[in-house]
Amino acid sequence: MGVATDLGELQSKLWETADQLRANSELKSSEYASPVLGLIFLRYADQRFATASEQVGKGSARRKIGPDDYKAIGALYLPEESRFERLLNLPEGADLGKAINKAMEAVEEDNQDLRGVLPKDYSRIPDDILGELLRLLQTLPDAIEGDGFGLIYEYFLGKFALAEGRGGGEFFTPTSIVRLIVEILEPFHGRIYDPACGSGGMFVQSAHFVERHRDDPSRELSIYGQERVADTVRLAKMNLAVHGLGGDIRQGNTYYEDLHDSLGQFDFVMANPPFNVDKVDKTKLEDDDRFPFGLPTADNANYLWIQTFYSALNGTGRAGFVMANSASDARGSELEIRRKLVEDRCVDVIIAVGTNMFYTVTLPVTLWFLDRGKRGTEREGNVLFVDAREIYNQVDRAHRDWTPRQIDQLANVVRLWRGEPPQLADGSAELLDELLCGREYSDVVGFCADASIEEIEAQGWSLNPGRYVGAETRAVDDLEFAARLEALLEEFESLSATADVLSRSVREQMLQALS
Repeated sequence: MGVATDLGELQSKLWETADQLRANSELKSSEYASPVLGLIFLRYADQRFATASEQVGKGSARRKIGPDDYKAIGALYLPEESRFERLLNLPEGADLGKAINKAMEAVEEDNQDLRGVLPKDYSRIPDDILGELLRLLQTLPDAIEGDGFGLIYEYFLGKFALAEGRGGGEFFTPTSIVRLIVEILEPFHGRIYDPACGSGGMFVQSAHFVERHRDDPSRELSIYGQERVADTVRLAKMNLAVHGLGGDIRQGNTYYEDLHDSLGQFDFVMANPPFNVDKVDKTKLEDDDRFPFGLPTADNANYLWIQTFYSALNGTGRAGFVMANSASDARGSELEIRRKLVEDRCVDVIIAVGTNMFYTVTLPVTLWFLDRGKRGTEREGNVLFVDAREIYNQVDRAHRDWTPRQIDQLANVVRLWRGEPPQLADGSAELLDELLCGREYSDVVGFCADASIEEIEAQGWSLNPGRYVGAETRAVDDLEFAARLEALLEEFESLSATADVLSRSVREQMLQALS
């Protein structure tokens, strides 16, 4: 049996066991993600600790080994009461939940970055379920290789996002979407910022990118994040730690708080912000330098986020983010902001993404890429548009993603357009050759097009790839109708998802009242 098969079976077994919490504990479905991920974190930290112990050595009577020695090589120090083997071998009848709570407290005591982060509500979970989770996690080192626990962690983040519906989507962006953003931004070295960081997936994939290029991400990258929800901040810190990363993740509402003094500070900005948020109090933003192109008059925060990303970049910085399709053709004050962005010559690449790529919404989205370092280059007056709606891998009836080959295919089109050599890992050479004749960029009808600022102005400053790649033969009025209809669909899906979350919450409260 291969490694991938073992991993898939273990993920399924772990999820089946973890999902029993809904029926056999006091935790609501929205609460059991944290304790399960905490156990995965502890097992992965234990494995890293064991490996690091061989490197650190035993010390001597004159110099004892401590937490700082482990931190220096990117590993957490685990005191004796936090060792996984000890928890697994507790005598029958021991209070397992209490023991795990103490184990988490001890980890925090010796690792300052995790103070107040790890879950400590294990006494609410039946010991038999905790024991089964521990036994399954113990089998992982014998079955998988490499970043196995990291993959398990990311799998669970995705599953919890799917189970949570719209609420879960606030902390998890599908890995294939994140990886494409990272491959196009190419964060080899520098300061990375995500002002809507969720569980930190952008940072983890950036680290993987550096690792694939044979460098040490803890040395090459500095990580900064901000997130509104306290529980999600804790998830992000755990996610970084489980991947051997450190970072400065702070809790705050990005609309009103700029906790990292972000103006012009970052080499890379990447994010998946909430779409079409209303009721933002713009009177609090009137003198905020993060919005140099003006505040939108529409009751919609999309263009607040776009300017937040833009203004955080330094003079050569790049940004990549997910955006609602409706933002590409929004009118009024939003069109004026979009025009200023294009005229600033920072808009670099726009990619249309198909339906069902996210767990929480079925609508298509758009990926925007800004590059403040393109001014003075041959492409400063041009934008690359890519229509990737027909490129996908069907995961199941309701969900899609991209394979590594498809991600490389899309990223290589961008690299060739920039005049960079393609990277042909993951067997993407054949896909690239099928798409482009030779290894030089050229427009492909229905897929990609290079457009000048003059051509964009002629299209009413639209950033909708369908207007440029030649796939659409409809009149402009039809395109505008489609954009407006899509905006209404976005609003409908948002309201429906909110209603679904409220319905589940009411049902859980009623069931608790009856029990």
